[in-house]
Amino acid sequence: MTATPAPRVTIKDVAARAGVSKGAVSLAFNHKPGLSEATRDRIFRAARELGWAPNLTARTLAGSRVDVVGLAVCRPARMLGLEPWYMEFVSGVESVLAEHSCSLLLRLVRSLDEEVAVQAAWWRGRQIGGSILVDFRADDPRVDLVGRLGLPVVAVGHPSLTGGLTSVWTDDATAVTEAVRYLAALGHRRIARVGGAADLGHTSIRTAAFDEAAGALALAGAWQVATDFSGDAGARATRSLLTAAPPDRPTAIVYDNDIMAVAGLSVAAEMGLRVPQDVSLLAWDDSQLCRLTHPTLSAMSHDVHGFGAEVARTLFSVITGSGEAESHPVATPVLTPRGSTAPPGIRV
Repeated sequence: MTATPAPRVTIKDVAARAGVSKGAVSLAFNHKPGLSEATRDRIFRAARELGWAPNLTARTLAGSRVDVVGLAVCRPARMLGLEPWYMEFVSGVESVLAEHSCSLLLRLVRSLDEEVAVQAAWWRGRQIGGSILVDFRADDPRVDLVGRLGLPVVAVGHPSLTGGLTSVWTDDATAVTEAVRYLAALGHRRIARVGGAADLGHTSIRTAAFDEAAGALALAGAWQVATDFSGDAGARATRSLLTAAPPDRPTAIVYDNDIMAVAGLSVAAEMGLRVPQDVSLLAWDDSQLCRLTHPTLSAMSHDVHGFGAEVARTLFSVITGSGEAESHPVATPVLTPRGSTAPPGIRV
């Protein structure tokens, strides 16, 4: 006896389960305005319960090509896999793409020129409906590319770098200032920063903010070292800073990511320096790494997963042309003090 196949779930079934019209379901899955967040959530929940997803082929033929979103990253593959920030960011992006039955097309590139070629090929080949642009530089060539192609994008970067593109960013300058002021309030007068790649726009913003904060506080010493964000580079920078004899040695170091801060902690131990008694360490990008070290690392914390989700939501607003597609800051990283920071020369 042949089993009768289960009836196919339709958009009408989803609408009935959610208590809305078929048009409302369409609005929700095309990320268009006109629905409250509560109604959208109810529709997405009904679709999940019924196992329904919109027909992507039909959406493509209708001109709503939002089934694939592009993200090109100019970082070595090995380094990207080790960096918690990007893993959390992509996780946040994916959480929103899943609601829209979309996929992420991720490509690692070796240069901005290569990325320009990749983005153009994706768009002209109708492989993506839009793209997320990260790691902006001054006079970034992608700004001109987007204008020429009409490619829908969201730029992850401060508006001073993104040439009028819809952008989402965190307030790095304010966070750096808070970090320096915090260390100075503990009594540190010689503070260093181990920064990221000098050509990146957000690195330049942090560098300028550090210089300004150090000048305003009239610190006795302020040093900045540029790196490539890797643990090896962070270790080398830390070693060069800590091999100087007092008073030319910093008593506190701020790192531009958690990987370099963990490497710096290892270097301090290798040199026989106690953290935080001899040197205080503070990381950017609070992650699980910062909570697994001994002592635990103080950090500038923000919700990276939530940041990625907001970037994806903003991109859908750009693609659909809704009124929500506006540039905006998401948050300012907040200082989370832990065991790696203390007044200089404390006794325990």
